[in-house]
Amino acid sequence: MELQQVRCFVVVAEEGQLGRAAERLGLVRSAVEQRIRRLERDLRTKLFDPALPRPRLTAAGERFLPAARALLAAEERARAVLAHRTAVAATPGTPVRTLRLGTSPGLAGHLDRVLAALARIAPQLTVAPVTAPAPERPALVGSGALDAAFVRVPAPGAARDGLRHVPLWQDPLVAAVPARHPLAASPGTLSLAELADVPLVLTDRRDNPPLVDLVATACHDAGFTPVPGPWHGSLDATLTAIGSCTAAAGMWTVVYDTYARRLPAPGVTYLPFRNPGMELTTSLVVRRADPPDGVDLLLRACAAAGECGTTAVCR
Repeated sequence: MELQQVRCFVVVAEEGQLGRAAERLGLVRSAVEQRIRRLERDLRTKLFDPALPRPRLTAAGERFLPAARALLAAEERARAVLAHRTAVAATPGTPVRTLRLGTSPGLAGHLDRVLAALARIAPQLTVAPVTAPAPERPALVGSGALDAAFVRVPAPGAARDGLRHVPLWQDPLVAAVPARHPLAASPGTLSLAELADVPLVLTDRRDNPPLVDLVATACHDAGFTPVPGPWHGSLDATLTAIGSCTAAAGMWTVVYDTYARRLPAPGVTYLPFRNPGMELTTSLVVRRADPPDGVDLLLRACAAAGECGTTAVCR
């Protein structure tokens, strides 16, 4: 039994739907299903009723859920002691400060490096990662519910809302195309113009304005307007549709390179772009007035971890 499997079980039980659980975990649906099946094999019992179309806990699953949550809570406490050098390792008499940091599963690699640097720079400072939808994070910082948050490019109204966005790093995008498509036959960099006749599948702009605007502008600069393809409700479902697409033209979408490296999807090939500018900036958003103690140390940790574009913006 692995902690990854237990985490998948808890999230699926809480969401009651595989698609939503996969998005929350930053995984493709098939990966979630595989981990649940392995966990059930390890435990030699069914945790979800296989006769129902949507996940529903069996009696054994109901009994296991509290223990699974306790196991994950214990993991978090152990990580805090080891990674952040909490009060156990802090200098005697030094108060321990905790920052509530908005993030998402897709930022896990960046976050690990920042927290490791923070443990070296400020052992008296701890971070409590809080998973929250990207569009909501700036407002949560503004209201004080979060002390800081990772966001991709400044949100509209940020200056008006009294928020400061500090650029940290660039997140390159890659194209997700069917593995059987001719473009996937010779893996390498891809020009956007080669996708001009292939239907593009993207989320609605209101759900991710920076991403949709970037792709639309890049396609326009490449000399074409994308052929719209059908959105399938989630990135996981869209990748599944792309992987199983039998149409001659196929379909394509864009994902973050960090996501593609961690989570391969069956029947999908990821191709990097030759076109410049196919990336989004991740920033740390904090309040301009009276930022919480420790934010400056968090920014120093970002610089020390090599996550800032320049040292100057991290000061």
